[in-house]
This record gives sequence, structure tokens and C-alpha cells, in this order.
Amino acid sequence: MMDQLQSAMSRFKAQQATQTPLGSSPPHAAAPPSIVYSRTRSITIQEEVLRQRRILTGHGSPFADAYKILRTQVLHRLRENGWNMLGVTSPRDGEGKTLTAINLAIATAAEPTQTVLLVDADLRAPHVQEEFGLEQGPGLTEFLLEGRPIEELLLYPGLGRLIILPGGRGTEQSAEVLASPRMAALGKELKHRYASRVVIVDLPPVLDRADVLAFSPQLDALLLVVEDGKTSEPDLRQALHTLKGSASILGTVLNKVGHDQLSASKVRRFVSRDIKSSR
Repeated sequence: MMDQLQSAMSRFKAQQATQTPLGSSPPHAAAPPSIVYSRTRSITIQEEVLRQRRILTGHGSPFADAYKILRTQVLHRLRENGWNMLGVTSPRDGEGKTLTAINLAIATAAEPTQTVLLVDADLRAPHVQEEFGLEQGPGLTEFLLEGRPIEELLLYPGLGRLIILPGGRGTEQSAEVLASPRMAALGKELKHRYASRVVIVDLPPVLDRADVLAFSPQLDALLLVVEDGKTSEPDLRQALHTLKGSASILGTVLNKVGHDQLSASKVRRFVSRDIKSSR
């Protein structure tokens, strides 16, 4: 399976080298009010909840090294290109993209000089709050559809320099609101307000909805999460074809290796080789 996935990625990268990424946000979108971070709400998350959900706690998580290596390689690629807006997606649902986005965000926010904003943009089925063991509350959907001030929606979970923008309630209009001028203006604000900030966006699966393509003009790059033993080569090939010409794909993350446990060594080998070869 791994050889087939890597073969499909290699063929795609050779084709992608001649493609031009989509442009930036629409130039005429009205900018939302500047975000006031002093109003960010602090929340307390039980460490036991984090461990049960395989979320990094900073206290000897068995898969911490794999995410540290992923963080290091991702930051290297972002910095050498002057990028800071990264999307995380997968071919299909249930392949671990949300957990990968969360753990990458936490690992990145642990760096002394790095701030991170984790955005739940899987608006039809937002899961970031649920993964943290929190009740669903207002978030990005309420900002986009109801005009809620964004600073009232941000959460500080006490994990390094990490801030979370939840998805809020689910909406069937997810692709439309992600492509709206209001979202374009917010994306511009999030991307450019702080030079030291990385924005990590949890996106829906590529093959299930049009949301990733709708949001791709906001992104600098994408990570594609695949599941060992589940993601098929046809699905991977179709996902890569769908994303052709959109944001640059940094590489793939191999998830759920062996008995539903993340194998640090196998993820490290796959991610390291793949990200380095995706230039």
C-alpha cells in the first residue's frame, strides 16, 4: 500500500511542477474589523481527555517525536517560501486529518517564538471542539453567516502559543460561505496581521465536498493525510488530480499505522521522504 501511495504522489509531483498555484484572496473583499486578541477566552482542557484522544500533551506522548519532525519540515518549507497559511485535508472522511491538524498545531505552538492559529473550516461537520472534549459552541459559521465578532469566538486552550477558531454549528452551505467575500477578507486578515503566526486550517475531505477547492485561493500550501490500509491508490490519485493547480502540496502524512496507533517511525520515514521530494 505504501509503495502504491508513494508512486501516485511521485507521478502527481512531476505534473504539478508545471502548474501555477491559484491566486490570492479577491482584491475587493471588504476587510473585517481588526481582531482584538485580548478578548480571547481561556478554556481548561483535562489532560486525561487529551491523552484519550491521542492529542499531544507535552508530557511524553508516544507519538510526539513524529509530530516534532513533521513540524520541523513543514516550518522549513513554509519559511523558505514566505508562506504561513497551511491547509490539512484527506481524500475521504475518517482518515485522521483533524487529529493531524490539531497535533501539528500544538507541536508548532510549542516553539518559543512561534504563534499558531488553528481554524476549523470543516463547516459541514466541524470536529475540533469535539476532539478537545468541549461542547459545540459558536465559531466560524456564526462569524460568516451571522456577523458575530471574530474575537468573541477565539479560544485559548493553554497549550503553548496556540489559539483556536472553532467551526461553530454545521452548515450545508459550507462551500459557498468558504468562497464568500467575507471569508476572503477574514483570510487576508488572519494571514497578514502577524508575521510570526502560522495558520493551520482543518479542511473537509477533498473527494466528498467542493469546500477545499472553494477555499484553496486562501492557502499557501496543503498537507494530504492518508490512512494506512484504508486510503486506496485510486482515491489518492483522484484527490491529487482534483487539487492540481490549487495550493502547493507539501506532502502526505501516513496516519493510523498498525492497530489504530500512530507509528512514529513509519510516519517519520514516510513524511520525511515525501516532503523533501515534493519541492
